[in-house]
Amino acid sequence: MIYAVWLPLLVPFLAVPVARRGAEHLPPRTAARVLTALSLVLALSSTAALGMLALAGALRMSVVAEAAHLSPHLLGDGSPATVPAALLAALALTVLGVLVLDRTCRHLRELRAAHRQSGSGASAGDLCVRHDDRPDAYALPGRPGRIVVTTGMLRALSAGEREVLFAHERAHLASRHHVFLAAAELAVALHPALRGLRAPLSYALERWADESAAQATGDRALTARAVGRAALAARATGPSARPRLSLTATAGPVPRRVTALLTTPVPAARRLPRALACLLLACVAVSATAVLDAATDLHAGIEIAQGEQGPAAGGR
Repeated sequence: MIYAVWLPLLVPFLAVPVARRGAEHLPPRTAARVLTALSLVLALSSTAALGMLALAGALRMSVVAEAAHLSPHLLGDGSPATVPAALLAALALTVLGVLVLDRTCRHLRELRAAHRQSGSGASAGDLCVRHDDRPDAYALPGRPGRIVVTTGMLRALSAGEREVLFAHERAHLASRHHVFLAAAELAVALHPALRGLRAPLSYALERWADESAAQATGDRALTARAVGRAALAARATGPSARPRLSLTATAGPVPRRVTALLTTPVPAARRLPRALACLLLACVAVSATAVLDAATDLHAGIEIAQGEQGPAAGGR
C-alpha cells in the first residue's frame, strides 16, 4: 500500500496540463462537465489517499491497536516511513478540512450579503436593477436566482445588447453554473495542483452561456458585440465586488470569446484530441485504481492482524 497510495497525490500534476490542452478541443458544455468531473475525481482520490496514509500510521499506535483488537506488527512491511507519512497526512487532512470549511463559510456569507444588497434595488421577475453608475452585471445564484445589473451597465448598452446580456446571465442560472464553480473550489481546496483547471473551467462556462445567448437571440454578431461592449464598460471603471460563485458576461478572455462567436468552429484534428482523452482517462484510472488497491491492501492487513489477535484474546 505504501507505494500505490502516493499515486493519487502525484497524478494531478500530470492531469492538469493535459486537461487544459484537451478542453480547447471540446464544445463549451462538454469541456465544463469534463473539467468539473476530473477535478472532483482527482481531488477525492488524493484525499482518500491521505486518509489511508493517516489510518495506516494510526493503527500502529498501541492505543488504537488495542481498541481495534489487532496486532500492529502484522500490518504490512513495517516501513520506517509509515509513521512519519501518517503524521504528515494527518496534518494535511486537518489543514484541508479547515480550508474547505473556511471557503464554504466565506461563499455563504458573500451570497447572503449579495442577496441582501440586491433586495434594495428595483426588481422585476428574476431581474434586479441596482442604482449604481459603475457598469456591472452578474448572475447571482440562490433561491431564487437573480440577474443583478446596475444602471451604469444598462446605459452602456443598446436595447438589443441588453437582451443578449440578460440571456447570457439567465443561461448561467438555468444551467446552474455556480455548482460547477463550487465543485472546482472544493477540488482546489483539497489539492492545490488543481488550481490550474479553474481558468479553463471559467472560460468554458462563459462560452457555454455565450452560445446559449446567441441561440436565444438568433444573432451571433449581436451577441459578440454585446459581450465586448459590456466588458469594455465594466473594465473601464475597475473590478466590482461580487460573490466568487457569481458569473458575469464580462469575465475571462473576452477577445477570445468574441472571436469564437464570430468564427465558424473548425473541426479539430482527431488524433490529438483522442490522444489527450486517452491520457486523461489513464490519469483517472491510475488515480482511482491506486486508491482502490491501497484500500484493499490496508483492509486485508487489518483482517490478518485482527485474525491473530482474536483467538489469542479468546484463549486468555
